[in-house]
Amino acid sequence: MSDDHSESVSAAANGLSSHHEGGKETVLGSEIQAKIGQHLRAMYDDVVRQGVPDRFMDLLSKLDKADTPSSEGGGRK
Repeated sequence: MSDDHSESVSAAANGLSSHHEGGKETVLGSEIQAKIGQHLRAMYDDVVRQGVPDRFMDLLSKLDKADTPSSEGGGRK
């Protein structure tokens, strides 16, 4: 048996899939991919629930005011 085949058999024995794409080998099973997806969704949901901090809202408000042309000519072009 070749080394590549031995690695594939070993990966399969560990419940992982082995794919060769563009000279790179990826070894992630569907269970691992699902677990990573669950963790990423949980982290994203946590960030979304936190909302935008007040200091960022203040900065955005200032930027909006600076972009609005005023009669005094103080706005950006």
